[in-house]
Amino acid sequence: MTEQSRYDVVVVGGGHNGLTAATYLARSGLRTLVLERLPRTGGAAVSSQAFAGHPVRLSRYSYLVSVMPEELLRELDLDVRLVSRRTASYTPVVRDGRAGGLLVEHEEGEATRASFRALTGSDDEHDAWRDFYAGVQGLAEVVAPTLLQPLPREQELRDRVDPQVWEDVVQRPLGDAVVRRFRDDTVRGVVATDGLIGTTASLHDPSLVQNRCFLYHLVGNGTGEWRVPVGGMGALTDALAARAVEAGATVLTGAGVSRIVAGDDGAEVTWHDGDGTRTVAARHVLSGVAPWVLRILLGEPEDPATKPEGSQLKINMLLRRLPRLRSGVDPTVAFAGTLHLGEELSALEAARADAEAGRLPARLPGEVYCHSLTDPSILGDAPEGTHTLTYFGLHTPASLFDGDREATKAEAVRRALASLDEHLEEPIADCLATDAEGRPCLEAKIPQDVEADLAMPGGHIFHGDLDWPWASQRALLDTPARRWGVATDTPSVLLCGSGSRRGGAVSGLGGHSAAMAVLESR
Repeated sequence: MTEQSRYDVVVVGGGHNGLTAATYLARSGLRTLVLERLPRTGGAAVSSQAFAGHPVRLSRYSYLVSVMPEELLRELDLDVRLVSRRTASYTPVVRDGRAGGLLVEHEEGEATRASFRALTGSDDEHDAWRDFYAGVQGLAEVVAPTLLQPLPREQELRDRVDPQVWEDVVQRPLGDAVVRRFRDDTVRGVVATDGLIGTTASLHDPSLVQNRCFLYHLVGNGTGEWRVPVGGMGALTDALAARAVEAGATVLTGAGVSRIVAGDDGAEVTWHDGDGTRTVAARHVLSGVAPWVLRILLGEPEDPATKPEGSQLKINMLLRRLPRLRSGVDPTVAFAGTLHLGEELSALEAARADAEAGRLPARLPGEVYCHSLTDPSILGDAPEGTHTLTYFGLHTPASLFDGDREATKAEAVRRALASLDEHLEEPIADCLATDAEGRPCLEAKIPQDVEADLAMPGGHIFHGDLDWPWASQRALLDTPARRWGVATDTPSVLLCGSGSRRGGAVSGLGGHSAAMAVLESR
């Protein structure tokens, strides 16, 4: 690259949000530098060959896309295709010794209604399901179009949403609505899980952290649909990196930022590149790292009391074949969507109580999904029958692994697989492929692994608790950074990652908002 001592913007972190911001800014003619600590861009949204001897490219961390607006994809002209899963979800159950399940189709039809009826004995729960999600979609259709605009005021949105839906999702703990609207424990749990991804909370938590998580999982493009990026998550971030470079941004990998010295009118950023340290000046610094990390880079002492805590167990597997289910459902249907395990409402609350008491949940709740059923391109030339399988476990906060980490991790994996085996005709271990060394193709990531791999403090996948994607009535919106939800205490430093107001999930919203704030301030 051509050495420069000054840029208009330096972006710290080359994840999908940092690349999004860099593309918009470079296209607008600003001299933009992206600094990424790892040897490759993409952050948590990457694909890689996880198992030696197999060409399969797994989405090892983030694995689905929902919140990223279609308009943003078009504006950036991304060469990526997102496709729908034919199954929304399948929840295997055992009642009175009989194996069954709850099927929800992507396009809900008679099979979905019949499945609700078989599980619950009537159409009442399905009618309640349709009524609840119609209301939630109405809320999403109001919120989603605002995500690429300056923050709206809460009142502007509330006036356009059904009052009961607003109360259920925004004002009162989500558990109140779930218990009031539904009677079946399994149905209640399937609804509730979207409020618990990556967080340990009760459905009745007065902080409403579970409500905010729920909203982010249902707001995407006004439909809440989670789609599969063809080629894996890396295809999305590779496309973003290509657009950033094409626009004129300089992207450096292996560049770990160690210090930011910032004032009102500009900042200096120092990084190390393996050979030594380098420093450049910039009018603006955009931070794609977590706010907790940013404070350290700005010179504040590390504060363990405010460090975020992640709460998930991620297991990636490669299978020789899909397992058969005891319910008799076609595995290509059951595993194509989200397969819920141990996620009845009572089981979720029992697992949360275990976790809060410092115990690994006796019955681990989690979700399973097969990427390769929707996108076989990630398999390469793997033998016929090969499939990926991803497990995402809930209520496994980082603190549970603080003692004998490896032993606790191994036990968590054992319990996760046991929760799946409960519903299979054959143990999942019998279906695992083996790598070039003859080892089972299974890798597990606890929050500490996510922190070590990606520098996400506490392994928190959202960089901290999510916030509402709007401003309160009394919020001060007197600067571009505040209007776009990316302000810090230092005017020259803006948030552009998941820690920004609307930055949760793989959305590009943090990057877009930061770029718009910079351009508005010119």
